[in-house]
Amino acid sequence: MAGSTTNDSTMVSLGKFKVGGYAYWAPSGTALPTDSSTPLAAAFKLLGYLSEDGLTNTTDTDTTEIKDANGTTVMKVITSYAESYQFALLEVLRVEAAKMRYNSDAVTGTDKSMTIKHQMPSDEDFVLVFEIAMTGDVKDRLVIGNATRAEFGDRQVHAGDAQVYDVTVSANDMGNGVTAIEYIGVAASASESSVNAEALTGKVVDQVNAEETAEPGEETPAAE
Repeated sequence: MAGSTTNDSTMVSLGKFKVGGYAYWAPSGTALPTDSSTPLAAAFKLLGYLSEDGLTNTTDTDTTEIKDANGTTVMKVITSYAESYQFALLEVLRVEAAKMRYNSDAVTGTDKSMTIKHQMPSDEDFVLVFEIAMTGDVKDRLVIGNATRAEFGDRQVHAGDAQVYDVTVSANDMGNGVTAIEYIGVAASASESSVNAEALTGKVVDQVNAEETAEPGEETPAAE
């Protein structure tokens, strides 16, 4: 179906996150999700709350200009591209959050009872998934398939504010130059059920099918 030819306020969305859990990570090599709704693999661990600043996606590009003899720019091309994501973890007593900040091998123990070794971070790579709740019950699942730690913000300890683990990760090449993929699930009632998933510039729209229900008058078979 062709896109709308008029402005549509239902296409505008806030950037809220899924209630109950929305930031997950897993070791490199974990099976990546390929849609917005299939449950994540068991290897994914919850990182807990993000701070009120949420998630910030930053891009870094280099360009090359080609000029003629008069100094007029006749071509300008992008020669390099990189993406990073910054977030601050609020649950500093969660062991998985501490591992995200300080490295998996630098933290031992359990939630509220752990030992953290402050040391030079390794080049550990991992997978990140963020579950975003778009306006109108539309799901946006952001998958960073090859992430590494890049920078860390200050950690302030005082009575006025919550402590946070402020982390910036590099979104490295997942293959074919892709640094991250978004799977956006459109409710079945809002579009044709025959629409196929289509990838464009790293953004994928997938169809979330409604569960089948018994027709009126039919009995639902009892579970054996």
